[in-house]
Amino acid sequence: MASGLFALLDDIAGIAKVAASSVDDVVAQATKAGTKAAGIVIDDAAVTPRYAVGFAAARELPIIWRIALGSLKNKLLFLLPGALILALVAPWLITPLLMAGGVYLCYEGAEKILELVVPHAAASPEEAGKAVLDPKLLEEQKIAGAIKTDFILSAEIMAITLSTVSTSSFWMQATVLAVVGIGITVVVYGAVALIVKADDIGLALAQQRFAPVALFGRGLVLGMPYFLSALSAVGTAAMLWVGGGIIIHGLEEFGLTGLGHASHGLAVAAGSMLPAGGVVEWLTGAVFSAVFGLIVGGIAIIAMHYVVQPITKGMGKTGQPA
Repeated sequence: MASGLFALLDDIAGIAKVAASSVDDVVAQATKAGTKAAGIVIDDAAVTPRYAVGFAAARELPIIWRIALGSLKNKLLFLLPGALILALVAPWLITPLLMAGGVYLCYEGAEKILELVVPHAAASPEEAGKAVLDPKLLEEQKIAGAIKTDFILSAEIMAITLSTVSTSSFWMQATVLAVVGIGITVVVYGAVALIVKADDIGLALAQQRFAPVALFGRGLVLGMPYFLSALSAVGTAAMLWVGGGIIIHGLEEFGLTGLGHASHGLAVAAGSMLPAGGVVEWLTGAVFSAVFGLIVGGIAIIAMHYVVQPITKGMGKTGQPA
């Protein structure tokens, strides 16, 4: 009887070890995927705060909460099942879809830079008046726009995650996708909530009697606009670097290794010549990818404005009744 008990305990210990190993695998895979998607996460955190700008302070957190819920819905109800079906039915499509998403990221990054150089036309007084007269409608439009933007960024995050676990089992893929989807949503929108409320926190601290706390609060209020500008710039750079890197790695998978070799060779050379070689090597590779991404994004802008939009406008006119 004792031997049977010991055998049972041994089996339980074995199951526990397997379970612990599986948890470790999930954490490791999720961390790897999250690191690869870091650039998109940064851009997501940089883009989202603007959707709460211009509303009453009491509405800021409810708006962020609704966007976060929409983001979770995007990831868990639509993108996760879609990614798993794709992995089962057409895994060969993962790389082309990743590259298409990379082109989109490059396009968005280049558009932001173009906006700095050639600002878009401001809204007409009539449109601005409608927005002011109906804040509820404006809030709904802002939330819907944020969730649509999040869907595209989330799709790229889930595609990157899937590419890191493409050789794992179905359940490992599903678990890692879910962990990454939930974890990134919590991190991004938790950070966004803190960013959005930072000025209110600063004002509250500035009113404290303890001088260092009050000074920190005033610094927080004065520094937030600069922080948001810096975050936006980092987000734009991240889109170009991630998008360009995805396309370069995708080309390598199709046997077109020229850009990948050039990037690696340049990064290694820079790292060997300068102090902090590892950091310099990574930074050089990121800059190479960002410059390539900017070129791709510029081509995408030209194609969108001078090819796609004229064709869609022509089709719209053709479809109108005479």
